Amino acid sequence: MYLHAIATAVPPAVFTQDQCYDMLAGSGVRARLSRRSQLTLQAVLRSESGITTRHFATTPVEKVFDFTADELNEVFRREAPVLGGRALVDALTKAGIRPDEIDALVVCTCTGYLCPGVTSYMAEQLRLRDNTYLQDLVGLGCGAAIPALRAVEAVLATQPRAVVACVAVEICSAAFYLDDDPGVLISACLFSDGAVATIWRNTPGPGGLRVHGFNTLHLPAERDKLRFEMRDGKLRNRLHSAVPSLAAGAVTRLFAAEPPALPPLRRIIAHPGGRDVLDALEAALPGHTLDASRRVLRDHGNMSSPSVLFALEDALRDARPVPGEDWWLVSFGAGFSAHSCRLSAG
Repeated sequence: MYLHAIATAVPPAVFTQDQCYDMLAGSGVRARLSRRSQLTLQAVLRSESGITTRHFATTPVEKVFDFTADELNEVFRREAPVLGGRALVDALTKAGIRPDEIDALVVCTCTGYLCPGVTSYMAEQLRLRDNTYLQDLVGLGCGAAIPALRAVEAVLATQPRAVVACVAVEICSAAFYLDDDPGVLISACLFSDGAVATIWRNTPGPGGLRVHGFNTLHLPAERDKLRFEMRDGKLRNRLHSAVPSLAAGAVTRLFAAEPPALPPLRRIIAHPGGRDVLDALEAALPGHTLDASRRVLRDHGNMSSPSVLFALEDALRDARPVPGEDWWLVSFGAGFSAHSCRLSAG
């Protein structure tokens, strides 16, 4: 399948890590934390974490830790379709395609639950045809963008002439939770909001970029190292200190499974889960520098599922795959799971 357009969107409200710390320090939630937790937040937000700025759709964000579960879910219901819609409108404009020409819309998310899903709201917002196929993928965590593309591949296999839009959108600020657990604290310092939209067809688009060669790895025994759980009706992120090594191990296994008969992998585009994660990946994949992933982490933090395609858009600004040398996209997250695919020229 061929990429015809990619576009990203973030909320207009942007905050430095210092501003995030100041908001936490001045809020009532700080008094509910232990002294050790307060120092942890200060150390992470005011040190070199690889993150400079983050974007939040929840307003007022300084009150987010006092929101009820119902209020957080309403933020997600309101903001996810808007942010995803912004990215999709931009992608359609780049591709020269009208909304009523979309035959299928695939949306992945994990930071809220709607029934019907985000696709229903976006279909109404963009006035898609009433027979446009809508598919929501929920619960795949930070790694979801690549499985979503695999779902696009399945649609195109059964409808070869289709135009398929794929959107990854996360309102991580609608899933913020704070207590004295170290993983919960780190999560509050890393995550932010964003969306990415891509347009796919079975015929070449501008640049002739083709995605193929999907692979996946899931390790249920490690599930509790990284997942959401429900606490008081809210999503609470479980984040274990072993995640960087888990990610590196899973990515290494996927990398080793690449068929040797295929072109060499010249560049790796990875999910920017955090500074320590990227350090572990580069150590496990010598000769590969994850510069695009680091820039996305710096400017946006960890946006969960959209992040890997933010990194792809960044990388495509100054280079593209050339014949005989592929790029490799890899994402990972809840499960513990990891997913990959190839990006080729032609």
